[in-house]
Amino acid sequence: MDQTVINEDLALLRKEFVSNDHLRLMQNAVTQVKLDDVAIDRELLNSTDHSFSTRLDDWKVTNQEHSGRCWLFAGLNLLRVGAMQAMNLKDFEFSQNHAMFWDKLERANYALEAVIDTADRDVDDRTVAYVLDSMAEDGGQWNMFVAVVSKHGLVPKAFMPETQSSSNTGRMNTVLRTVLRQGAKSLREAAGVDEARARKGEIMATVYKILCIHLGTPPERFDWQWTDSDKVFHRDGSLTPQEFAAKYVTLPLADYACLVHDPRPSSPIGKTFTVDRLGNVLGAPPVTYLNVEIAEMKRVAIERLQAGEPVWFGCDVAPMMSNEDALWDARLYDLPAVYETAFTLDRVGRLTYHETAMTHAMLFTGVDLVDGRPRRWRVENSWGSDKGRDGFYTMNDSWFDDYVYEIAAPTSALPEALRQQLGAAPIVLPAWDPMGALAR
Repeated sequence: MDQTVINEDLALLRKEFVSNDHLRLMQNAVTQVKLDDVAIDRELLNSTDHSFSTRLDDWKVTNQEHSGRCWLFAGLNLLRVGAMQAMNLKDFEFSQNHAMFWDKLERANYALEAVIDTADRDVDDRTVAYVLDSMAEDGGQWNMFVAVVSKHGLVPKAFMPETQSSSNTGRMNTVLRTVLRQGAKSLREAAGVDEARARKGEIMATVYKILCIHLGTPPERFDWQWTDSDKVFHRDGSLTPQEFAAKYVTLPLADYACLVHDPRPSSPIGKTFTVDRLGNVLGAPPVTYLNVEIAEMKRVAIERLQAGEPVWFGCDVAPMMSNEDALWDARLYDLPAVYETAFTLDRVGRLTYHETAMTHAMLFTGVDLVDGRPRRWRVENSWGSDKGRDGFYTMNDSWFDDYVYEIAAPTSALPEALRQQLGAAPIVLPAWDPMGALAR
């Protein structure tokens, strides 16, 4: 084909299409029903059962509604397992709204400090553009979750319940972006850092006001009492969010590491790396990944599940997924057969050419092992009980290989050689790298 599409080319393309019986059959099918219903591999679907040799969950799923808080929900869902055990409860939720309030406030400060730090650069500089484009996002990473919990604590959901804006963040985020971007203009025009910081204080006061209007005012203290599953009454008295977290967070979050599998040359296996401008709480430990082989990620995840602990993980959630059938599999949809076209990008190619990125965080709550090897994983999602099978999903191991990118696990689960790497200075990837996408 020449530089332009000419009539002769179009005539040939049309002739080839109409003469192909298979393509015309696919046209008839896909113009009438959803592509996924045409392409789904029925044999694969029917051969996958949803039982597991190790299964932890006996609780109900949560619902992030119309928000990008999956990383917070997955983190709080992990922590609530220990809290339920400590309080002898069958059902309990930490306030996701409380955690989001403080993430939003801290992230506003983080973004405005990035504006001050890059004020000497042109506004069209790619890093400056990234900072301006990514203001008031809902997403986040494991280290960002730990930073919020460590600084601001936790409260039971009843003391800061969901609001219209926490469950549907779009309009609130639009207002926050406007305030932060006009604030960024003011900061870049300030006569020096001292003046910029004084202006930042005014902007932060406005952000706090907006968050209180949309999400409610976080409690400074609350009276905590409950009746457990054996109908025994308990009273803890008045607690701060920090005191409540110290008492009922049973995992040593400061000792957890984020393991990823990124096979690109920019991220050598066995080394740590970070993404520029990725974070929320200034002064907290940075978002750091330890790059490992995918077999090591699976080994650690299996070990934690067998020890009775769910596993927080990040993935590219949309490809090869069926909500209706509660299933992920790398070959769930036979697209090559539909289009008579090969789809050849591997994991490196998908990352390099913007075909994939981390988009969602969830929990592993089970695994099915055959002769010690995983063949499928049980997943607790945060999309409510009307999705999947009462909110839970089955992930065949082939999908893990292609689309799972990270897990959080205690450093004690790692071999000594990898633990030693956690103290090394991380490689810094650019702010727009796909390994930072979960925070966007």
